[in-house]
Amino acid sequence: MTVILVRHGRSTANTSGVLAGRSPGVALDEKGQGQAAELVERLTPYLPAIGAVARSPLQRCAETMSPLLGALIGAGREVPEIVVDDLAEVDYGAWTNRTIGELLKEPLWKTVQQHPSAAVFPDGEGLAAVQARAVAAIRALDRIHGGPDGAGVWVACSHGDVIKAILADAMGMHLDAFQRIVVEPASVSVIRYSDTRPYVHTVNSTKALSVPLRRPASDDAVVGGDQGTDEPGGDKPESDRVPVGEPAGPPVAAGTGRDG
Repeated sequence: MTVILVRHGRSTANTSGVLAGRSPGVALDEKGQGQAAELVERLTPYLPAIGAVARSPLQRCAETMSPLLGALIGAGREVPEIVVDDLAEVDYGAWTNRTIGELLKEPLWKTVQQHPSAAVFPDGEGLAAVQARAVAAIRALDRIHGGPDGAGVWVACSHGDVIKAILADAMGMHLDAFQRIVVEPASVSVIRYSDTRPYVHTVNSTKALSVPLRRPASDDAVVGGDQGTDEPGGDKPESDRVPVGEPAGPPVAAGTGRDG
């Protein structure tokens, strides 16, 4: 059961220096619209396999998925579009719409960076609660859309910190280590959930997936991981690897994604 996690394309808030959070009316900017169109090309080989598209209710995720849903319809695939509240951006509470420059001076900022499992945003939610609701949503959706033989493929579009929290869970990492993960706008990450454990095949890919989505013959046949031979992301080309802490694009404040 394979989920393709997509962070929304670049939004008008990503470059504004303001933490937009769940504010309404945050759309993709011109570059983000181009990224949404390019996403279709990157995922074209998998259109026949995609069985569902789930997304955050926020506008920037709807706009990111719109070209993909149009391409699926054009290919004769009317898959369900599922709006999932638990995939929404972090509720930053009183931090919403404040500038990153301001927030850097807040004592809580250090907690967000160094001990995120203890971070609770004023009048908002805690990052531990974000991980719990997002992981529960992804696993529940995967049980529904993974297909009767566990070979299904589906897409989920969400926000930077939310996807990082899901990936940390799949990697068996404590939430306090999730700042080591980089998830850029319009990036793709791939997780396959099996009966025994998740397998993380791709993280923060901004290129076309180059390896067919296939299950190994059995989980027991995969020693020490999938070895990059059976599914996407195993033998990631050097040009598509992003060192931790060195995003390929402009620097984005860690742990907030600026707007997520």
